[in-house]
Amino acid sequence: MRNVFLFIRRYFNFVFFLLLQIVALMILFRYNKYHEAAFMGVASEITGSFDARYNTIENFLRLKKTNEQLAAENERLKNMLRQDFAAPDSLKQLVIDSIKIDSLEHYRKYLYLSAKVIGNSTGSQTNYITIHRGSAQGVQRDMAVLSSTGVVGTVVNVSRNMASVMSILHRQSRISASLYRSGETGTVEWDGKDPQFVTMRNIPKSVQVKKGDTVITSKYSDKFPPGQFIGFVDEVANESGSSFYSLRLRTATNFFNVQYVNVVANLQKEEQDQLEKATQQKQ
Repeated sequence: MRNVFLFIRRYFNFVFFLLLQIVALMILFRYNKYHEAAFMGVASEITGSFDARYNTIENFLRLKKTNEQLAAENERLKNMLRQDFAAPDSLKQLVIDSIKIDSLEHYRKYLYLSAKVIGNSTGSQTNYITIHRGSAQGVQRDMAVLSSTGVVGTVVNVSRNMASVMSILHRQSRISASLYRSGETGTVEWDGKDPQFVTMRNIPKSVQVKKGDTVITSKYSDKFPPGQFIGFVDEVANESGSSFYSLRLRTATNFFNVQYVNVVANLQKEEQDQLEKATQQKQ
């Protein structure tokens, strides 16, 4: 307290001058319309600038919550897609609109589970992604993993609350794919070089392929829903002595910035696997 009084005593004249200046300005702005309007304009501009910067910072701090909300909404909407339901054929004519999304969901084939990415690698020959969702949240091995823009990979290992995903940027990754425009089916794999590109093989040279064509997951995949984007043709390699093209694809997913994904469960996969296994044993 003593220091405060000493400060006021030392700078009394300057403090008194500031107080008088403030009172004078208040009287000027309050009783003079022109100066009041000018003051209000400057004050509004300054406070508006501060408010804009504050809102920018506030929005940035809320991005995490916003992303989580968007991921949850995306999961809910994906699980309402009619194309993820597959009813068995019968003698009667199948009408797609008759497949109802009811509480029992008899015909559901694909179920989407959103997950946050907490680990990612792109600089190795064997790249993996770690997600914060595990067996306790319904994730199992061999489930497909998609980003908001395209294919990411396949679940290969699961703990209680986390899971490891073998991304398509892995030398052992193989995905059944097809050309969107013509429907021909091939295999997509990675050559271990550039994380932005993968290779599609086994496309006959009789097929017309051009740069920019879209490549999607095929209907023969037992993990991925058909029609999911894998990439876009960047280069068509016409290899001599071969009857097939080697297509260089730019990946639809940006693996340098994967933050949220959807784990996809094929609810009819077990039945299909059992049938195919039993068929092979009979041969």
